[in-house]
Amino acid sequence: MKESTSILIIYTGGTIGMVNDPVTGSLVPINFRHISDQVPELRRFGFTLESVTFDPVIDSSDVSPATWVRIAETIADGYKHFDGFVVLHGTDTMAYSASALSFMLSGLEKPVIFTGAQLPIGVLRTDGKENLITAIEIAAAHENGLPVVPEVCIYFENRLLRGNRTIKYSAEHFNAFASPNLPPLAEAGLQIRYNRNIIRYPTVRRPLGITGKFDTRVAILSLFPGIMRETVHSILNTAGLRGIILETYGTGNAPTLDWFLSELRAFMKNGGIVLNVTQCLAGSVEMGLYETSAGLRNAGVISGRDITTEAALTKMMILFGSGIPADKISALLAQPLCGEMS
Repeated sequence: MKESTSILIIYTGGTIGMVNDPVTGSLVPINFRHISDQVPELRRFGFTLESVTFDPVIDSSDVSPATWVRIAETIADGYKHFDGFVVLHGTDTMAYSASALSFMLSGLEKPVIFTGAQLPIGVLRTDGKENLITAIEIAAAHENGLPVVPEVCIYFENRLLRGNRTIKYSAEHFNAFASPNLPPLAEAGLQIRYNRNIIRYPTVRRPLGITGKFDTRVAILSLFPGIMRETVHSILNTAGLRGIILETYGTGNAPTLDWFLSELRAFMKNGGIVLNVTQCLAGSVEMGLYETSAGLRNAGVISGRDITTEAALTKMMILFGSGIPADKISALLAQPLCGEMS
């Protein structure tokens, strides 16, 4: 690893950046300019670490598209000066943010590694130190002068996952994230072993670009046995609503009730778009495999295949914000843009 390697740490907020106040004893955000005081191991890397701290820091429950734009702009501002970026973020919405950034940053050729912690970095048993140290090492990793992982990723508890394939599945365990439909891009043990055959490398070099316009007139409709027509009708008739992420059963199955399909058809007839994703943690939508999904396919619902809800939602927001025609949006939702679906 070359000595001139430089990494920008972007602290947005979250548990990882908390330490005990020496006066009150309560948890307060750390000044990341002094991060090496909390994690002295960082001094042994031998390269430059700089940091930007959001003011005020943002709890992950308060993250919004404006937060994503701010992260992307911070990366763009430092893109020529840093070899990689580590984004420290609360865990609750990290998968949404990593998914959004993967769609926002076109022409990305450098690592953007999200990480965080389940316990604050100032707590004795924290998982934050290992997560931070290894995220920085991955962000700085180069071979033959090129980054090893030029993607938006999440590193957590020994595994590097593609950001737009990741879900948070545990509120308690250190191993808080999973990528059900794609193996890890890397696993950290005695060595960091990279799964290079699934890492996405740029095929055409182009300047970094940011897509920063979001249209949040979307909603998630998660099906359950006994769902009322009034509930479905109310959601689908929300004023201005343009798109629905329909969380279905199994391989994309839904009720075959006439009223349910009628409500969906009315929504789509008025220009709405419906994307079918499975409620299952792993697996893929295969509309038409069973009769209970054939009605959705015939009504014009789009298959999300094995995309996560987090990636589906952020992808739809960005496509709606792009101003392109609805038929083009439908086509783009059905195909992978940056590795978010198989």
